[in-house]
Amino acid sequence: MTTHRFDVDVSAWIGSYPFRELPHPDAAILVQVLQRERIGQAWVGSLPSAWHRDPAPSNAWLYEALAPHADVLRPSPTVRPDWPGWEDVLDEAVRRGAPSVRVYPMQLGIGATSPVLPALARSAAARGLVIQLTVRFEDLRQRHPTDTVPDLTAAHVRVLVRADSRVRVIVSGAGRDLIEETHWSLTPEEQSRCFWDWAWVWGPPEDHLEHLVRTVGPERFTFGGFWPLRLVQAPLATFSLLSPLLPAVTMTSGLRITAEAMSHVV
Repeated sequence: MTTHRFDVDVSAWIGSYPFRELPHPDAAILVQVLQRERIGQAWVGSLPSAWHRDPAPSNAWLYEALAPHADVLRPSPTVRPDWPGWEDVLDEAVRRGAPSVRVYPMQLGIGATSPVLPALARSAAARGLVIQLTVRFEDLRQRHPTDTVPDLTAAHVRVLVRADSRVRVIVSGAGRDLIEETHWSLTPEEQSRCFWDWAWVWGPPEDHLEHLVRTVGPERFTFGGFWPLRLVQAPLATFSLLSPLLPAVTMTSGLRITAEAMSHVV
């Protein structure tokens, strides 16, 4: 019986990236990566759909590509809440057994005050779907000159979390600054429904992750590998470098998130 290092990787994609060539951005290779790193399953989005005017074709392709690997790769389709028929995307996600849907407000030019975000939050919550957000795909220093989209803001996260008491949000690609700005601007009840992967959080020597574990709390974090844009080994290494002085319960309650622990999210 395989002992998983992490049961769920919530931040994975397949497909092409418009600004540079990616090695092995396909489902079969992702499965091999997960097996090599002893990760149980991944929630997988369609990478190119973040820039598509209509994400429907990419969602159809995503479902088809993941079907042969349904025991390991779970679909996380893209929804555009300002596009006609967007609630149909949520209904199909439920039928397909998707745990979440992904929305990219910055790529779509959706401001934090837009009424479409609370509408999405309420509709997703009513269907038991987690909403996934991505702060950035690449660091500002390495972005292509034509990639002018700014990072996701704390205001976008807050408006989704506050729209419905049932909504659950996972934010990928955030650093310490955004996590702290958002977390401390939410009520304790709202904080309990907002989760962060630590793929972009610094380890030693800055020790941002350790600081956040001690202050924000380990239960707020989940694992995200950020494949194929980044190596899965990077967040694994950051986790392994956490101080051994952290209580053992801390290391199992949130950071080593399990399928059972995710049940309160999905």
